[in-house]
Amino acid sequence: MIKLKTKEEIETLKAGGKRHGEILRELSKMVAPGVSTLILEEEARRMIREGGDKPAFLGYTPAGAGRAFPAALCVSINQEIVHGIPNEASRIINDGDIVSLDLGLVHGGLITDAAITVPAGAIDDESRKLIEVARNALVAGINEVHPGGFVGDISQAISDVVRKSGFSLAEDLAGHGVGYAVHEDPFVPNVGRRGTGEQLVPGMVIAIEPMVNAGKSGIKLSKDGYTIRTKDGLRSAHFEHTVAVTDEGCVILTA
Repeated sequence: MIKLKTKEEIETLKAGGKRHGEILRELSKMVAPGVSTLILEEEARRMIREGGDKPAFLGYTPAGAGRAFPAALCVSINQEIVHGIPNEASRIINDGDIVSLDLGLVHGGLITDAAITVPAGAIDDESRKLIEVARNALVAGINEVHPGGFVGDISQAISDVVRKSGFSLAEDLAGHGVGYAVHEDPFVPNVGRRGTGEQLVPGMVIAIEPMVNAGKSGIKLSKDGYTIRTKDGLRSAHFEHTVAVTDEGCVILTA
């Protein structure tokens, strides 16, 4: 069941989303060859704590998982699509890597979710295009958010951008409602048809997140139980914003 947020709750989410965006920006500046993913995790926790907020992912156990997620930040490198665990000092970012940072934040008891993919050092042309396409797909999806629209409008806008690029969308991975919990209804797929799915109404808060693979759409789960990788071993890029549907249109809460 979709749980609509009040105008006051959307203002709280907007305030938390502003902090959320600032933390992701600072973390993205730290991504560089030679940096440990554990350093990014420690900095994420520090910045969240100093803002008086809490990490949404740390200790969260999604449906079907065998254990709680052990970190505040997801750091996914190259062929890792989502949910990379950054808790080992020995896991070092290399020159030419692309790095996805995915963060959940609890502010005032309400949750926002956002992700960004950034280059480490000099990256090749295909990786640069992959990042650009994933970012453009997110923008296209957000542009479809308005009262009276449908989740399928978002899905088709995203898939249209990716299909034209020659890349593919990660199989079965999608966006979702957010706010009271990390994952809520509605399901927001990255592939769909206009005019289908849930209708968008004021008070709806959703996380839109295209995950774009350089190769085929197939995915596989790693032995750690969380990290999802491309099946063919090629790279993937991930962008995400939490947005609210209001009477005036779309508000990007994590901008």
